[in-house]
Parts: sequence; structure tokens; C-alpha cells
Amino acid sequence: MSGENLLALAFADQCRRWSRQLGAGPEAQQAAGRAGLALVQAEAGGHVCLGPEETAPDREALLASGVAGPPEQGQPLVLDGEGRLYLARNYAAEVRLARSLVRRHQDLPAPPGPAARALLRQLFAAPPGDGQQLAVALALCRRLAVISGGPGTGKTTTVARLLACLLADAPDSRIALAAPTGKAAARLQESLAARAAELPPDIAARLPREAGTLHRLLGLGPEGEAPRHHGGNPLGLDVLVVDEASMLDLGLALQLCEALPAGTRLILLGDPHQLQAVEAGAVFAVLAGSAALAPAFRAQLADLCGWAPEVLETTPWTAVPGPLGDAAVGLSRSHRFAGDSPLGRLARALVAGQGREALACFAAGGELLHQESSGRSLDGAEYALLEAGYAPYRQALAAWHQGRHDPAPLFAAFETFRVLCATRQGERGVEGVNNRLAAAFRGPGGASPTGLHAGLPLMIRRNDPGTRLFNGDIGLVLEDAQGLGAWFADGQGGYRRLSPGRLPAWEPAFAMTVHKSQGSEFDAVALVLPERDSPLLSRELVYTAVTRARRQVRLLGRGDLLLQASARVVRREGGLEDRLAAFQAAALP
Repeated sequence: MSGENLLALAFADQCRRWSRQLGAGPEAQQAAGRAGLALVQAEAGGHVCLGPEETAPDREALLASGVAGPPEQGQPLVLDGEGRLYLARNYAAEVRLARSLVRRHQDLPAPPGPAARALLRQLFAAPPGDGQQLAVALALCRRLAVISGGPGTGKTTTVARLLACLLADAPDSRIALAAPTGKAAARLQESLAARAAELPPDIAARLPREAGTLHRLLGLGPEGEAPRHHGGNPLGLDVLVVDEASMLDLGLALQLCEALPAGTRLILLGDPHQLQAVEAGAVFAVLAGSAALAPAFRAQLADLCGWAPEVLETTPWTAVPGPLGDAAVGLSRSHRFAGDSPLGRLARALVAGQGREALACFAAGGELLHQESSGRSLDGAEYALLEAGYAPYRQALAAWHQGRHDPAPLFAAFETFRVLCATRQGERGVEGVNNRLAAAFRGPGGASPTGLHAGLPLMIRRNDPGTRLFNGDIGLVLEDAQGLGAWFADGQGGYRRLSPGRLPAWEPAFAMTVHKSQGSEFDAVALVLPERDSPLLSRELVYTAVTRARRQVRLLGRGDLLLQASARVVRREGGLEDRLAAFQAAALP
């Protein structure tokens, strides 16, 4: 039995004992146990609470149990006015996060000054059309800005120009860049550096040069320890940009918001169609839906951009109502995929849930290839296809063994291709595929007692501040005069070597789960589907996987599984949207 199931059973038993101690009858005790079991299982599945339809049959018995009640009564389980049932800590976290977000949204900064206004119009000389200029204008007028869009819609370009406008008004602004994972942070750093050349040199020189993980920014240690930065010891920042914000869960989002001073601008970037956070909550999905601009604010933004007022009247990004109204802008025009490109058509078909259209995209061949397979494991031809994807990495390894000991070409070659799996276990999961590919790269020397061998890519599985390695960081095991060593990017454009004995928990990284690939981009990916359908297979998972690719996607698995996945939408239970609306209506002090 898994640890999660054991925890759920233990909490269910505890709820029954509490109910019995409070003098409840047998029926109420059983209802309390069922609720405790369901809540822990729901949280493990990413839900913040149980929905009203799940609690309805037991609601009266739950109230009679003494374990559940309205928020003000202080019971272990909270039943809100809409009939949602929460663990008390999750209810409190949701309320605190909503209050923090609304306060930041309602606290308006000073209007943009002449320098920012002039630079905004200079940087966007072309007529409006894809929402980027609107996003910059909105963020100049708010302390909370949510910029959403799919791959290649220009989120990083937008934020580079936004930071330039902010620096034009306030050259000494303290700005930080962060993301939930090290890979996403590194990509944000690289992308922003690439955009710096488009900006005035004096402003480009002031852009932040480094991006880090949110865990590092907040000073989060091992699980259970309080972060270094919190409400009593806030971060010293004027602006914080968080990329891949769709990966923010309820707990991390709350820690982040409470660690930011009231006057800090928070800019969240992400793709609402991607997989949501592994932990409970769907914070970004809720915020990204808040894209309705009030008429007076539309006129203000049009004036700031130098547009005629009617320009904003028919734009699609003003049409979606939401609890925070004017906090979000959605970018829709992809600059990476041409309108008729196979990858672009595939991504749009998946977003729309058009499974047959998605299969038709693969049938066209070229950049997209579908290898129909239904066995318990991949066959030899399929593994040959995966090994061929890593041919550039194998060539770079050969150059290293010939004495050209520069890790940069190896990392560059390894990042051109990745195998993505929907599941961890099984021969078509991460563990099975990694074992097979690692054996193919191991060579006659075999592995060391630690399981390491030259050429093995690895992924760190837990945060370890002592080595400055964090969950999701990718390294390469290479052999030099000192023997085997693990190399990692140092965050400053170079690489550092660690001895194998210093490595925290790791796993091979030829293949990774789609969840772990978020924040990454590769020239090509191979998506391995499981042998049979699974609740893990969803529209969001397949969309996230294929949009990791810049050029090519290889799909290995049954076509009918793609159809089933495209029809399955992940819905997270939670009340954040209602809490935001309530605090917004209350006009917090």
C-alpha cells in the first residue's frame, strides 16, 4: 500500500476517534471517517477540497459528527457556505492567498512617468494586434499582472519590455527573476538575455542577469522548515517576475505572496493550458481567467499606448470576465509556430479537445510522427528511434573522451532531445525507459557502485541548499582525470563539477515525466504513452508534452489513447475564485 493511502487511512481513523470523543453517533462517526479519507486522497490528486456534490450525501451527518463545521467554529474540517469541504489548513491557506492577491491588486502604484510612456510607444511601433503592448501597459498600472499565453506568444519579450519601461522610470529598481524549477529559471534567464539587445543599452545593462528557483528565492529548506523570507522578513524587491506560474500550487503561491512587501510588483507568466501544479491548487488557471477590462481602464491603457480608444473595444483579450477583472492579459499569436505549421495545428487541436484532428496532424508525417504500438514495452525499432534522438549527445560524448573537456557542447547536445513519459512505473514509464537507455549508453565499463557511469544524465530529486542543487536540476556524469564527476550549470553561464559522493537523491534523466519537463524546451521530443488508458492521460498532459518541442514530436503508443486523453480535462476542486471575488467586492483596507 502506498504512503499516501496509509496516510489517508490513518487520518480517516483519527476523524472517527475525534467524532467518538465528541459523543457523536455511529453514523456520524462513519461520515467523519469517510470525509477524512476522501480529503487526503483528494489532496494527493491536486484538489484543495471536496466539491459540494461529493459532500452532499454526508453533509448532515458530518455536521453532527463535531469534526466538521463552518470556518468560524475551528473544527479540523471546514464546510464553507458553498458546501465545499476542506482540511482546515487548506481553507485557511486559500483565504490568506486570496486576501493577499486582492490587496496587491487594489493597491495601485503611481502612474507611469514620461520616460516609461515614451519607451512603451518606442518599443511597440507596430500597430497593436497580439496583446503584448497591452500587457506591458496593464502591468505598468498594476502591482499584480498575469500574462498568459501558449508557446512562442512572446511572454518573455513582453516582460523584457515591461522591465525596460519600469527601469526607465526607476533606474535603481530591485528586480528578481524566478520560476518553480531550475530548468525554467535557466530558460527565463537565457530568454531575457537574448531580448536585451532589443533595448536601449543603458537600460539593458540594468536588467537582472540571473534567475533562480522560487525555493532558493524564499530560502526554503527541507520540508517542514519555515522559509527564510516571510511576512516578518520580507524580500527586498520592487519587482518579481515568476515564469511557468502554472506550476504554482496553493502552498507555494501563499508563501511567495506573503514574503513580498506590499509595494512589490508581482508579474506571473504562464500557459493556462499546461499541466497544473503537482501539489494541491490551480492558482494560475484561476488568475489567468481574470481578463475583463473596465471601460475606464481600457481608455487609460489606450491613452498610455497611444491608441485610439476604440482599438480595445473588439480585442479578444478583454472579453473574459473574472474575479480580479483587470489583472490579466492573454497573448494568442504564436511567433514560434506559423499558423499552418504542423506543431501549431497540433497544439490548437489539443487545446480545443479535437482528438481526431490531433491524430490527423500526426498522420501528415514530417515534423510529427506517430509510431502505433500497443505492447507492454517498447520494441527494438522504437528504442532505436529513441537512441537516434540522442545521437548528437553521443557524438559530443565521443569528443569529450577524445580529450575536449568542455561540458558546454555536451549540455547543448543533450538538450536537443528528450523522451517524455506519461507514467513513472512500468516498461513504458520513466523507470523502464531510463533503464533501457542507460544500458545502451553504459558501455563495457559498466556502472560504479553508486549506479553512476560516464555519459549518464541525471535529475536531482530533492532540494539540497548545501550543494545548491534543487529538485529537477539536470546534470551530466562525465569522466576526467579526477574520475567520475557530475557537472551542473552554475547559473552564471558556466558549469561546476561535484564529486559523486556529494550528490543528493537523483535518478537517470534520459526520460522524464511530462510533469518534470515543464519549463523546458527541446528541438524534438518523443512522447511515450502507457500500455492502456489511465486517469493520468489528459488533454493537459499531451499538450504540455508536445509544446516542449520546437520542431519535432514523435508519439509512441496507441492512437485511441490520444483520443481518450484529448477528451479528458483535469478539473481541480477549490474555492479560490469565489474567495477572490468576495474580497474584491469587499474593497479590502
